[in-house]
Amino acid sequence: MSKKSLLAALLVLAGAGGGYVYWEKHKTEFAAAAVKAEMVKKEETAKAPAISVAKLKQSEFVETALVTGSLIAREEILVSPEIEGFRVLELFADEGSTVKKGQVLARLVAEQLEAQVAQSDANMARANAAIAQAKSRITEAEARKSEADAQLERAVPLKKSGYLSGSVYDQRESAARTSEAQVAAARDGLTSAEAEKAQIEAQLRELNWRRGNTEVKSPEDGIVSRRNARLGAVATAAGEPMFRIIAKGEIELDAEVVETELGKVKDGQKARVSVPGGAEVEGVVRLVSPEIDRTTRMGRAKIFLGAKPGLRIGAFARGSIQTASSRGLGAPTAALMFDPAGTYVQLIDGDKVHRRLVKTGLVSGDLIEITEGLKEGDTIVARAGTFLRDGDIIRPIVLDDKISASAAEAK
Repeated sequence: MSKKSLLAALLVLAGAGGGYVYWEKHKTEFAAAAVKAEMVKKEETAKAPAISVAKLKQSEFVETALVTGSLIAREEILVSPEIEGFRVLELFADEGSTVKKGQVLARLVAEQLEAQVAQSDANMARANAAIAQAKSRITEAEARKSEADAQLERAVPLKKSGYLSGSVYDQRESAARTSEAQVAAARDGLTSAEAEKAQIEAQLRELNWRRGNTEVKSPEDGIVSRRNARLGAVATAAGEPMFRIIAKGEIELDAEVVETELGKVKDGQKARVSVPGGAEVEGVVRLVSPEIDRTTRMGRAKIFLGAKPGLRIGAFARGSIQTASSRGLGAPTAALMFDPAGTYVQLIDGDKVHRRLVKTGLVSGDLIEITEGLKEGDTIVARAGTFLRDGDIIRPIVLDDKISASAAEAK
């Protein structure tokens, strides 16, 4: 080993020995300084504001559109009399009655129609007799024509041979023409009798139709929602119908939807409707109107609820339509802040606050889905405030399963 190397080794050993001696001499002071620094840090933390924070967890998100409206009939049937001017004789259904297709709801006075039908039957009998007489006249006229034609045919050669005078021939020729005219007249008489019979048949069909419609019947199964018919009143198709029927008893909600939510509502989406009395009924969006009211800026949607005996048309109801669903990280909506750079939250690292830009998804209750910027288990300020700045020290207070509980309630 060279002298320089040996000198360097001796210097290192001397330095190490000196450091060890220095540590042994001042280690009590070092320990006291460390304890003091820890106490100062704790005092600073104790002076820091206590802030509620929440840990991000996976949650189920169901986004809904809130609607309000009135219960109406899915299809309302208006029952009016087919014939007018007849008094109501009997009523067989009242409001709330369940009726079947073809069931008689009311009966009108029919004596006048019965008399007219009887008169038409008599006219029909006369028409049949007239037709029979016309046919007999045709047969008689045709027989006379045949005889006259035969006599004229025999007269032709006799006239040529000079055995028959001209006056007799003219008589036979005139008789043949007269018989032919009589046949035509008899046939015209038959045509006239048949036309009269056809007219009487048409009148009789109309009378029978009118007589059959003295019974006002239900055109479909359903529930009578209103009865305007009264005993003794004259039935008329003008004004209010005699009965209003909820077809098949099916009800739906005629809902108003906020303009900004209407684009999310589609046919076939599930919905829950709260009806008077606190009951909830499941429904399905049947129709979304393409029109928005220019004054109220509200759109309309029909939510089909089906046949529910407990529902009453005209009642006010609230509903929520499930427009979307997903599973992701849930953060309290109050945790979000906004500025020109975008949406951000205040992420907690130890006891310090850091600004973190995020992207959001669905909203469910008081939770919002975080799609980018955070990961499961991250801790954020639950209720963001402008008094916190990037790098501030806080005392985080974790909310007990706040996110999970909120997600479960929203679901």
